[in-house]
Amino acid sequence: GCAVCSLDLTSEPERWQEAIHASVKEIRKLGVHGVTQGEMERYVGAIMTDSAQLSAMGDRLSHGDQLAYLMETVANGHTFMSPENSYVVTEKALATLSLEEVNEAARELCSHIVSFNDECKPEEGPVIVIACSPDTTEASGASHVTEQSLVSCLRDACQGEVEPEEEVIVPHTLIDEGDLRQAMEENPAHWEAGKFTDGTPDTPADKFTRPFTLRRLNNGVRVGISQNKAESQRGYLRLVVPGGRDAEKKLGFKSGSMSVGARAMQEGGAFGKWSREQVELFCVDHLLQVEIQCNEEAIIIDFVFPTTNVGNTGFGEDAELGITGTEAVMQILREIIIGFKWEEDALGRSKSSFRSAHEGLQKNLEGMTTELIMETMTGQDERFLSIDVDTVNAVTLDDAKNAVMSQLSPSELEVSVVGDFDLPVVLEMLRYYIGTVPADTNSEYRTEIPDNIMEGTMPTLSLPGKRLDLELVDSDPRAVAYVAGSAPNLWGYLPDGSTLAERLLKEDKKASDYDKQRRSHPLFSNAVLSLISEITNRRLFSNVRERKQLTYDANFSLTGFERLKGGWFLVTVTASKEKAEAALEACKETIDALRTTSKISQDNIESAKRVVINRHEGELRTARYWAEMMSGLQQESIPLKGPLAITDFNAVVEAITTKDLQMSLSCFGFEESDLYTAIGQTVLPEGYVPPEDDIVPTAPMVGMQRGGALH
Repeated sequence: GCAVCSLDLTSEPERWQEAIHASVKEIRKLGVHGVTQGEMERYVGAIMTDSAQLSAMGDRLSHGDQLAYLMETVANGHTFMSPENSYVVTEKALATLSLEEVNEAARELCSHIVSFNDECKPEEGPVIVIACSPDTTEASGASHVTEQSLVSCLRDACQGEVEPEEEVIVPHTLIDEGDLRQAMEENPAHWEAGKFTDGTPDTPADKFTRPFTLRRLNNGVRVGISQNKAESQRGYLRLVVPGGRDAEKKLGFKSGSMSVGARAMQEGGAFGKWSREQVELFCVDHLLQVEIQCNEEAIIIDFVFPTTNVGNTGFGEDAELGITGTEAVMQILREIIIGFKWEEDALGRSKSSFRSAHEGLQKNLEGMTTELIMETMTGQDERFLSIDVDTVNAVTLDDAKNAVMSQLSPSELEVSVVGDFDLPVVLEMLRYYIGTVPADTNSEYRTEIPDNIMEGTMPTLSLPGKRLDLELVDSDPRAVAYVAGSAPNLWGYLPDGSTLAERLLKEDKKASDYDKQRRSHPLFSNAVLSLISEITNRRLFSNVRERKQLTYDANFSLTGFERLKGGWFLVTVTASKEKAEAALEACKETIDALRTTSKISQDNIESAKRVVINRHEGELRTARYWAEMMSGLQQESIPLKGPLAITDFNAVVEAITTKDLQMSLSCFGFEESDLYTAIGQTVLPEGYVPPEDDIVPTAPMVGMQRGGALH
C-alpha cells in the first residue's frame, strides 16, 4: 500500500507566498526533527481517550457509522473489529511504540517536502501542487500565481535550516486547587431555586429533578444540567450570553465589534499565566472542542468534551490520570469569563476571516441574492446583514474587547451542560468553578443599559412587498429564486408584541374551553410553527418539483429568533435560468393555495406530527440537542420558554388541530401583496465563449443557516 499526504491551504490572495513558506516550514520541521517526547505522550493519551469513547459506545453505534467502518475496512484490507477489541489492540500497540519509530514514520511521510531541499537526495514519486488564484491580467500583481512562481516559491520555502520544535510545557490543570479554595473563601457559592416565566413553579435548590435539574447560583448564573448516556463518555456545554448584534446596536458599540470580538476570542485563548499555545495544547490533550459565535441575539460558546479522565500518561498500572474533560471545560469557561487576554494577532485573524467571508459573498449567487432581499426587507438593518470589509477594518482591539466583555456579566449568563457523567459531581464543579466568579465581574465594561435591552424587535416590513432582480457575472449559468415575508418568531411573537396564540384566542369566537386551554400552553405557537413548516415543505416538494418539475429542490424555512419579536419566512428554490421565473410563480402559488384552494387536511397534519415527533425523539439521543433545548429555560427574555416546552412536547404537538394551523396562517405575510420576491441569475462575462464539451455543475442550495465558522 501507500500513503497519500496532502495539505489544503487557504490564504489571502496577496499573501499566498507567506502561507506556503509557513506551512512548508512546519512540515519540514516534523520531517527533519520529528516530534518531541512530550508531544508523543500527549498524542498517545488523546488516541487512547478517543478509542475508549468508541469502545464505551459499544453496540449503540449507529448503523450508518458501522456500515461506513465496515466498508473502509474491507476496501483497505484491514481486520474488522468490535470497538472493545479495537481498544485493547490500540492500547497494546501504543504501549510498545517508541519515539524513534514515530519519528521514522514522520520522516517518511514528510519526505516529499524535505527532499526539495538542495542538500537532500530527491525522492521518487509524484508531487502535485494545485493553485487557484484570482483571475488577473497584472503579471506583477501580488495575488498573481504562475506555474513558475508557484514552483519557485515552493523550492525557496524548502531551503535553509529548520530549528527543532521547542518543548512546550502543557499544564495538566489551568487552575490550582489552592487558587480555587481561595476563590471559594472570597466568594462563597451556593445554590438558589430555579425561576421560570412559563408558569412552572420554582425548582428547589437542593433536589434533583427529571429530566433535568435547573437552578441558579448566588452570583446570578443560571444553570441547567442533564444526564445523557446515549453518547457514552461524552458531554456538551453551552454558555449563552444574551445580546449579540442587537445589543451592539442598542448599547452604541461600534458596528461589527461584537461579531469580530467573538471571533477574536475564538482565535485567541491566552488565560492568566498561560499562553495561547499552552491553552491550545491543553484543549488538544483533553480533546476539547470550543466554538464561539455571535448571532443577532446572543454570543454562544459551545464545548464538546470527554467526561472521563484525559491528559493521561503511561499504561496499565503505570498510568497517571489527568483531570476529567468535564473539569477541564469548567476551567476554560471560568477563565473566559474572568481571565481572558485579548491579543492583537487574534483580532487580526478574526478580521481576516470576516474579510474573506464578505469577499466570498460578493462572488456567491445565493449569498448575494439573500443579502439583497434581507437589505430590502429590513431597511438596511445591519443586525441582519453581513459585515463588510470597511466595517471590519474599523474595529479596534478595544472596540472588540469592550463590546464582548460588557456582555459577560454573571447575572445574564446561562450554562447548560449535558453528558454521560455523575450529576452531583458536576454540580459541585459548577459551584466551585462558576459559582465563585464574583457577581460584579466585568462591571467596568458595562454601559448604561436601556430598560428594554432584551426586548428586541424586527424592523417593520414596508408594504406592499417588492420584486428584486440580481445579476452576477459568472461563466456557470444558474439561477436561484426566493420568496420571503413576515412571520412570528420561534415562540409565536409578532413585531407588535402580541403572540400567535393570543390572536387565535381573540379571533376564534366559537372556541371551546379545551381550545382555549390548548392554545394557552406556552409551547403551542412553537408547535404550530413546526407543523406549518413541515407541511409547507411537503407541498413545495410535491408541487414545484414532482408535479411541475421546475426544480430539484425547494425549501421553506423560518428564522429561529427566540428573543427578537417577529421574524420572516424564506422559500429558496434553485432552477435553471429558463425555469427560474416559473419556479418562483409555482412557489407563490403553493403558498397561496395553503390559505385558499388547498387548505391543510387531516392527512397533512397527521403525517407532519409523525415527522416532527420522530425527529424530536431521535435528536434526544444527542447531548447537543438537549443543551440547545435547555438554553433559555430560565431566561426572562424568552418568556414562553420553560420546562414545559420540553416535558409537554409530544402532548402539545399531538393536540394541534387543522383549525389551529389554518387560522395561524393569517399571522404570516402570505398575501401576494405582502411578499418579497427575488431572482438571482448569472450572466456570462463579456466575450466569454463556453467550450463545446463544457459540463456545468449544479450549485448546491443555500438555506438560512446562521452563525460563525466552526473550529
